[in-house]
Amino acid sequence: MNPVPTPACPCGRTDARHRPLPYGQCCGRYIEHYAQCPAPDAESLMRSRYTAFVREDAVYLLATWQADHRPARLDFEAGVRWLGLQVRAHLPLDETHAMVEFVARQRDGAGRAHRLHERSRFVREQGCWYYVNGDLF
Repeated sequence: MNPVPTPACPCGRTDARHRPLPYGQCCGRYIEHYAQCPAPDAESLMRSRYTAFVREDAVYLLATWQADHRPARLDFEAGVRWLGLQVRAHLPLDETHAMVEFVARQRDGAGRAHRLHERSRFVREQGCWYYVNGDLF
């Protein structure tokens, strides 16, 4: 009997053999166990936030947004399908600041394709990384 395949993580991270990592071994551990297992670096946080957008997990997204920049609530656009993530750069600036440049692709409810190209800022506070804000290209 063949084992049931484990779904790949939406963020697209792969192992050393370029095989997609399963959700539970990738972003799932941060999203499902945020208090016990925060993302270890800004890139991992950014990837897990992308996955949280795919899953429409507002609780995780708000919890990982730096308090001074966090919106009061988060709404998701109906019908959006996230199609993929490409991390272009992860730039640690010092022990508590980093930038991540990425391109996320999506298709809106009407079927139109869009690209979100952003250079995001992250800060580490009390041992946890948080999304601050970003510049769109």
